[in-house]
Amino acid sequence: MNIQHKLFTNKGFFYYEENGEIKGEMTYSAAGTTKIIIDHTHIHDDMRGKGVGKALVEAVVAFARESNIKIIPLCPFAKSVFEKRPELGNVLYGIASERNFR
Repeated sequence: MNIQHKLFTNKGFFYYEENGEIKGEMTYSAAGTTKIIIDHTHIHDDMRGKGVGKALVEAVVAFARESNIKIIPLCPFAKSVFEKRPELGNVLYGIASERNFR
């Protein structure tokens, strides 16, 4: 699945596009220079259950690891993926770890 990334000054989004239409996206805002806040995820109805959301989270995690930044997942969907996938937790900021998430 080809997840793409658009970065603006202090905001950005990861998205999956199919036939010229965005079918899933995850938006974030910068929180200083060392953190991002995932604030929203939207998956088109015909893509639900096909792994698009998880692929978006994995792309954000890869970006965070490459950029040496931490993630604050305010979006309920992103938060739930981190809860289910503790191996992704090393990019979480502060008390939000793979074991102490609530």
